[in-house]
Amino acid sequence: MTDTPAWSRRTLLAQAMGHVDEATRAVVPPIHLATTYIRDPDNGYSSGYIYGRPDNATIREAETIIAMLENAEAAMVLGSGMSAATAVFLALKPGDHILASSVMYWALRNWLMNDATHWGLKVDVVDTSDLAAVKAAIRPGETKLIWLETPSNPLWSITDIRAVSDLAHKHGARVAVDSTGASPILTRPLDFGADIVMHSATKYLNGHSDVIAGALATNQADDFWARIKRVRSTLGQILGPLEAYLLIRGMRTLDLRVRAACGSAMELATRLSNHAAISEVLYPGLPTHPGHELAKRQMQGGFGGMLSIRIRAGEEAAIKAAANVDLWKRATSLGGVESLIEHRATIEGAGSPCPPDLLRLSTGIEDVNDLYTDLNRALRA
Repeated sequence: MTDTPAWSRRTLLAQAMGHVDEATRAVVPPIHLATTYIRDPDNGYSSGYIYGRPDNATIREAETIIAMLENAEAAMVLGSGMSAATAVFLALKPGDHILASSVMYWALRNWLMNDATHWGLKVDVVDTSDLAAVKAAIRPGETKLIWLETPSNPLWSITDIRAVSDLAHKHGARVAVDSTGASPILTRPLDFGADIVMHSATKYLNGHSDVIAGALATNQADDFWARIKRVRSTLGQILGPLEAYLLIRGMRTLDLRVRAACGSAMELATRLSNHAAISEVLYPGLPTHPGHELAKRQMQGGFGGMLSIRIRAGEEAAIKAAANVDLWKRATSLGGVESLIEHRATIEGAGSPCPPDLLRLSTGIEDVNDLYTDLNRALRA
């Protein structure tokens, strides 16, 4: 594709950066499955490829697209969202202090609380939407990384990425943002001063519930980024080439899927706000949401495809409502073309910040009236 700066992200996504296979002239990039490569007569690797564990041509294709999406200098894909997140933490040094969002993806929160200390890391969680709380929790000289998740899952609070990044950089700390819930279509954290952005690419980037993958992007491919790459290589965390191919396929429709999900989520949030069975709707697109004004500045083109509802009659009624849906699917995950519903407190267990009366909704691309009809019937039942 020529003169790429003139094309929009949506166009570049639709054509997977305009790649055309040199050998066949195919408009769909091939899957490179090779695990090893021929050495040159002088034992060098003029092709740039050495072995499949640290590198692969299909992997590079996916990384090029993600770097474009995030306005990043470099990107890498890994075997899962957890692989991507933990690779960042494992690139730190023993004794380094981490501040993390108190409301975040439960599996990563559990790893930070229960396992990160085995690597010599010090971890505190804080409400990162409260800038004063973040400032008070920083340990000068010790805090090396602040990990944000915005919007936070499953309460959907909003953190000011620029404000936290400015504060962190004054203290010599980096900022990494889990932007899975927003996707690069809505928020590009590097543009707001963050150093690293992470995605569970299983979710919106892939969008078809058939790939487990993670992604990282950075505004500076420095020594810390090199350490993350070494972690990926030495611990064998790279994504498989078939999964990378499926990820590329999914990203072709990312813009369309995210905007469709945002529109449905906004309509559902508005209609459900007046539902007799619901005590509260948590969605940053609602004017009543405490982070609404910040979300308007930080999220462009929508407020996400995720929302949560709190059931007035409590936990048992919430579980029964989820059991009564037909069109919505009772399943973990988010960001796919199908709409999902889940009672999060059951999944997260003891220590979860998730209220027991909460149901998390991931809107897909179905007809929004069908989604409302099905959920309304389940709530009334």
